[in-house]
Amino acid sequence: MDIRLRSRLANITTFVFDVDGVFTDATLIVSENDVLRTFNVRDGYAIQMALKQGYNIAVITGGKQQSIATRLHGLGIKDVFLNAGTDQKLEVYNGYLEKNNIEAAHTVFVGDDIPDYLVMKYTETLAACPFDAVEEVQSIADYISDKCGGDGVVRDVIELVMKAQDKWLKVF
Repeated sequence: MDIRLRSRLANITTFVFDVDGVFTDATLIVSENDVLRTFNVRDGYAIQMALKQGYNIAVITGGKQQSIATRLHGLGIKDVFLNAGTDQKLEVYNGYLEKNNIEAAHTVFVGDDIPDYLVMKYTETLAACPFDAVEEVQSIADYISDKCGGDGVVRDVIELVMKAQDKWLKVF
């Protein structure tokens, strides 16, 4: 692992994730009453481990469905921001950091598409993305997971940070 990346991982206290293309593979099943997504259960377990170790976790998504919040709240994530469009994600992100007195340099943001680009490019955050993120996002990412969206990228990033801080598997 790159020494610069390792030193940045040592200071991470906060994870911020997009949903579609990160927690999910970006496939949406549209029904009359909701838009359905498939979440990876291993990502959920890693979220719970990170929360037990005291990390802050937030989600900022353009998705509007309450089912997103229901799933994420069920994992213990309190800060879930729905309906954040491309032009709002950076504002929501900065507001979250300010409200919780978190430095951007202590944050890893995981996104996969153009709506995540501004947060990843114009903050001091550690930018991460799935293997199948769009080219523009990959070009500015500090870390590109070998996992695709919906296939364990959330867990991969959490493990990366927690292992670098010697906190992985320390919650038993």
